[in-house]
Amino acid sequence: MLSAWLLPEHIADVLPGEARRVEQLRRGLLDRARGYGFELVMPPLLEHLDSLLTGTGHALDLQTFKLVDQLSGRTLGLRADTTPQAARIDAHLLNREGVTRLCYCGPVVHTRPAGPASTREPLQFGAEIFGHAGLEADLEAAELALDCLQLAEVHPLVIDLADTRILRGVLAGVPLDAARLHEIVLALAGKDAAALQGLLAGVPEESRRGLQALLRLYGGDEVLAAARDALPQRPLVLQALDQLQWLASHLKAAFPQLRVGFDLAELSGYAYYSGVRFAIYGRASHGGSAPLARGGRYDEVGAVFGRNRPAVGFSLDLKALAEAAGSAPAPTAIRAPWGEDPSLRAAVRRLREQGETVLAMLPGHEPEAEAFDCDRELVQVDGRWMLRAL
Repeated sequence: MLSAWLLPEHIADVLPGEARRVEQLRRGLLDRARGYGFELVMPPLLEHLDSLLTGTGHALDLQTFKLVDQLSGRTLGLRADTTPQAARIDAHLLNREGVTRLCYCGPVVHTRPAGPASTREPLQFGAEIFGHAGLEADLEAAELALDCLQLAEVHPLVIDLADTRILRGVLAGVPLDAARLHEIVLALAGKDAAALQGLLAGVPEESRRGLQALLRLYGGDEVLAAARDALPQRPLVLQALDQLQWLASHLKAAFPQLRVGFDLAELSGYAYYSGVRFAIYGRASHGGSAPLARGGRYDEVGAVFGRNRPAVGFSLDLKALAEAAGSAPAPTAIRAPWGEDPSLRAAVRRLREQGETVLAMLPGHEPEAEAFDCDRELVQVDGRWMLRAL
């Protein structure tokens, strides 16, 4: 029989030290997003399943926990991603004509972990820009994501850029069913030349050469120049390459220490993204580990809600970010004796109102040294309560 206090696999409590770091980051990231003009929304954790899995959210079906509503009898789902909810809010509740910037921070729940060490209950922070189709919005989303990671001090930062339009341009006019296209995407993402070769029967020579070239197009600035030579000279391909170059130059100017890379065969979320996409790594997370933040353009996200507005944004897991950032020093505090003296109790209240942490030493207990760094104490001197350094 399992112990009653054991949690499900890949579900864990967040203990005080880690919770403190997560909360510090949450507040800092929300403040940073507000500095860009993003408005905070708080979608529900639970929704009707057909709303959560409509449109681009359908890809989340296997990751979504499902249950029956005891009030209506309808099937509900625990959200596995907040972006479709933000799109619903933009389309139906706000219904603005101009640009809308929304941010959010809350738990999402996954039926399976993304990796062996991953949680099934990430704390998702994200930001979405609705209503602007230009590259300015793509740049703003990437800059905010980088600012958030800099706030967590996980530098040096690396951003990998890609664009789903390149594959669409290479395959323009090539009749492929969904299953075969999916296999091609997997072969490209896995850099599997043999698997790709087996999928190219009947593909025209120009597109065939372009697909094979994509396997080699990863690295630094030289990638874009090589892509112009190796890929079909089609408008969608050239537009994507021009925009990747524009984004890279602006990001380097804003973040001089940032390393910018390209992987034109990285097509994770191909069915979801509609343009530029990015993944950001930091502090030894590069080289096979999961990125700390993902984002890009997904213009179709709101179509099913009746407003096919341009959309771009990013999201990250605050728990993973806190782990990458490392532990924070214990907060400073004031040690105070416990007593019924009205002047003592008034002094403690005043200090707490000023934002200080005051630990009243309950009778028979020592200071909570591991939780707080008590660098001062409240002592009585000539009938007055005063602070003294420890």
